Amino acid sequence: MTADSNKVSALFIVCVLIFTLVSFPSASCQTDAGSPCEHGTYRHEERDCCRCGVGNKLKAHCVANLQYGECEPCEPGTFSSQPSQEKFCEPCKHCHHPNENLEEAEPCTPPRNAKCRCKPDHYCIGDIKNCLLCHPCKKCGAEGIKVKCAGNNNTVCNEEIKGGNQAAIIAGIVVAVLLLIIAAAAAVFIWRKKSRSGGQVIASGTNGNVELLPLRVPEVDLQHLIPDIATAIGWKDMKKLAIRSHVPTATIETCELDHPGDSGEQTCKLLTIWVEKEGRQASKRLIEMLNESNKKVKAERVMDLLREAGRANAPA
Repeated sequence: MTADSNKVSALFIVCVLIFTLVSFPSASCQTDAGSPCEHGTYRHEERDCCRCGVGNKLKAHCVANLQYGECEPCEPGTFSSQPSQEKFCEPCKHCHHPNENLEEAEPCTPPRNAKCRCKPDHYCIGDIKNCLLCHPCKKCGAEGIKVKCAGNNNTVCNEEIKGGNQAAIIAGIVVAVLLLIIAAAAAVFIWRKKSRSGGQVIASGTNGNVELLPLRVPEVDLQHLIPDIATAIGWKDMKKLAIRSHVPTATIETCELDHPGDSGEQTCKLLTIWVEKEGRQASKRLIEMLNESNKKVKAERVMDLLREAGRANAPA
């Protein structure tokens, strides 16, 4: 009887060991299984949906948790460089605006924006990667080149300074400083009159009457100023400007839907699209349209931003 009892106990122990070896690895495999979403997830209607991959946009959301919805490639002229759940792709950068002296370095593809560069014998002031306007390089004479024109620096010519010319050089510097002071004073005077005239410069005519001259708007790269300009304009007026500029209604609605309740992001998105559409004349056109809409206070705020950017980018 005792032998039979020992056999039963041994058999029970063997069964427990077999069950442990079979069951635990299986549970471990279930726990370590990774997410099927290669590019991460986003929340939609209390579900975690998989993001679309680079070069694609979302067509329809997923209907089950941790599943892909419908993704489709970006259409020609647009790109998406990051996995996302956006229903539109970004517009490609253009490198062939008139008089900007740019050429295409790399074409725009669905997963990557186009890259521009200056044409030969031209350079860019500021960030070369985001340059929107290139300038002709300076030509040196017999003195020769000290630093070659490339990237974001102009040509630097060799200096020819002789002892007998030092007095003339000092005099030239003094005259230049005086001219700058006079110019600054004149600029402040004109700015004050311009502020009182609603965005125009007051000048006397030949017959003694007062005439209004058009305001000169600095041509600067608006890309770095978009958040500040968007804050100055606001969503309501930015939407009106876009409609007047014939931006498609679907594009405007997409900006609203992609950032619900966030008017700042909506305005930045729509302003970016509008600037790309207007090209080199964007800064001038923006001031004109604000003044035409009787938004002179906002036009002045934007002009202050443009002037500050123009001074920052001016060559030393």
